[in-house]
Amino acid sequence: MSIEGKFKVNTAENQYEYHVGKYMAFLEYIKEPNKIFLVHTEAPEELKGTGAASKLVENALQHAKDNNLAVVPSCTYVANYINKHPEWYSVLSEGYQM
Repeated sequence: MSIEGKFKVNTAENQYEYHVGKYMAFLEYIKEPNKIFLVHTEAPEELKGTGAASKLVENALQHAKDNNLAVVPSCTYVANYINKHPEWYSVLSEGYQM
């Protein structure tokens, strides 16, 4: 099951967001000039099991790729997502292996 929502880059809060109705899943990040550390993913109970967190991570990885940022998945959810989707290995920071 996958749910449609709206992806947003919230630079003021250093987080990616995925809005579904009145609910929001978010992924906190720390950005360096050429690298982004994805540090914490959280979704409200109402979005659990809907695929919202997966869509959030997918959009965040695409944003990093589009902006030539090497990804360091410091969050276990992000690391697990990349493990299940090896097409994202190319965005990982040099020397980082899954």
